[in-house]
Amino acid sequence: MFRSPLRVLDDADRADVLALCAQDPVASIFVTSRVAAVGAAPARLGGQLWGWGGPGRLTGICWDGANLVPVLSTSMPPAEQAQALDAFAARARRAGRRCSSLVGSAPAVLGLWDRLQGSWGPARDVRPDQPLMAIRTPPLVAPDTEVRRATAEDLDVLVPACIAMFTEEVGYSPTVGDGGATYRRRVEELVTAGRSYVRIEGTGSSREVVFKAELGAVAPGVAQVQGVWVHPEHRGRGIAEPGMAAVVLSTQAAGYPVVSLYVNDYNTRAVRAYEAVGFERVGTFATVLF
Repeated sequence: MFRSPLRVLDDADRADVLALCAQDPVASIFVTSRVAAVGAAPARLGGQLWGWGGPGRLTGICWDGANLVPVLSTSMPPAEQAQALDAFAARARRAGRRCSSLVGSAPAVLGLWDRLQGSWGPARDVRPDQPLMAIRTPPLVAPDTEVRRATAEDLDVLVPACIAMFTEEVGYSPTVGDGGATYRRRVEELVTAGRSYVRIEGTGSSREVVFKAELGAVAPGVAQVQGVWVHPEHRGRGIAEPGMAAVVLSTQAAGYPVVSLYVNDYNTRAVRAYEAVGFERVGTFATVLF
């Protein structure tokens, strides 16, 4: 049976990491986006990549940063998958929990959590069945022409909308700790990069975000939409479908022909909206929140 010592990857492993992620580019986009942008050196990544497999035979990786994200080869035998998850879990136990969540392909995430929950304590929430969806064609509905890329002038109304979305989705405010300064910087970064989309209604002090979405991760050929949100007072107006259609068209025109997202299975209204736009289920994610 094949065995491999777990090791921390660096720039010499960059091509092997990207090759492994290319086996399932939609599911692996978070790791691909980081490594394609800055390489695999921990100092630039802002975290570590743990590798399973020797040079030229990298079959498993695990991103250790703000989130813990395992990625396993699609052709990996079950016995070796178990060995890799054992090794990732042992490393994570030694380091102690530093992440806010485990997220990624459901079999890997849930297998890793099975190995960690005894030592890391109870999770705040486990979401085991999150449809991973993608669209590779033009949207099936007409786009909302009022949806556009956000600008710096929108930040004062956009940041509160992002905080509301995060709190609604995750269960606590991202302003805890430093008053939201770190979170605001992240929103600003996405706006500056042209990866934040909004529909804003009203003028002056009455301006408010009624729809928003961000491209949370981008990699060659693939982009992942995150943070989709419709203002509670405007829900039921049919805003989400044309809003998402506008995001898809703009993202595809920017050079990302595959647009993906993942959604909680119990959010049936959102699932139906994405299906109406043309998204199809391509896999299953899981998230463990702390």
